[in-house]
Parts: sequence; structure tokens; C-alpha cells
Amino acid sequence: MKIYPKLIIFTAPSGAGKTTIVKSLLKNIPNLYFSISACTRDQRYGEVNGLDYYFLSARDFKNKIESGDFIEWEEVYDNQYYGTLKSEVERLLHEDKNVIFDIDVRGAINIKKYYGDKALTIFIKPPSPEILIERLKNRKTEDEESLRKRINRAKDELLQENKFDLTIVNDDLDTAIEKAEEIVKRFIEHGQF
Repeated sequence: MKIYPKLIIFTAPSGAGKTTIVKSLLKNIPNLYFSISACTRDQRYGEVNGLDYYFLSARDFKNKIESGDFIEWEEVYDNQYYGTLKSEVERLLHEDKNVIFDIDVRGAINIKKYYGDKALTIFIKPPSPEILIERLKNRKTEDEESLRKRINRAKDELLQENKFDLTIVNDDLDTAIEKAEEIVKRFIEHGQF
């Protein structure tokens, strides 16, 4: 019996720990490959174009929207676009690779609609909104205005938790990673979660 590749979508408000969890899963689970999103935001220190994101100009991104190149896309903040390229996901699936996503809440909802039961959505939740806000402040990657926008967006995204297949509370990172690994392996091997 052929086992078809799966899609595993991790989503969370910014600062909840999803990227750290996804990076750990990529290291520890064979045949799991990262879907690289496209974005128009500035590249952060240590990020690599084509590895962390495809960094595009706003003009290039909008051209790809008009061409229908995205499964999903969104203007997350003013003139800051994020999206999932169809070509990226289809390339991985055609190579029989399981695809893992690290994307925002609305994008996760849209990819689930696009792929249905082939996709598992996992919401990473902070222990509390206050802890999430503290994590965002401690990053020191945002100016005051950008931080304010992220906090307001995070509050809205926390209200979307019930739209996903599973929730993992990230109050202890090692425990959250362990739980995520168990869920992902079961979904890949058995199609169940």
C-alpha cells in the first residue's frame, strides 16, 4: 500500500514558539521538509533567502498574486506580505516528501481548506497572553510600532484556536517539542492524529 505524503501545518501567534518547534522536528523526523514561505519584510540577521523565506519585493509579490502563484497569501502588516507558493509545495509533494509549514493563523486556515484531510493543523498556544507579550518584548527585533501591531494581531489570533485540528500549549519547550514529534510521526505513519 502506497503511503502518500502529508502536510503538517504549524501555526501560532508570533512569539508562541512554533518556529523553534518546527526546526526541532525537521532535525529529528526523516522525510520531513520545510515549505519555504515568501514574504516582503526585511531579512533579519541570520536569515537566508531561499532557506528561511523567499524574500521578495512588494512589486514581485503582487505580480505573483496576479499570476495565481500562491495557495494562500496575506498582507499581514501594512505593505508586508506573506504567502505560500504553489510551486514550492507541489515540488515537495511530487518528490514524495512530507511537508511542514510554519505560517500565520489565516494562512494555516487557507492551506487546510486547499488540501483538506491531507493536511494536519496544529496550533501552538502560549501559556497565557501575558507570557506571549513578554516573549515578544524580549526578542528585541521590533520597534515600538511594529511590536504594538504584533501584540494586537497575536491577541486576535489566540481567538482562532478552535479552527485547528490540535492545540499544543508551549509552557515548557521540551515537552511541547516531544508532544509535537509524537503527533507528527503518528500522522505521517498512520494518517491519524
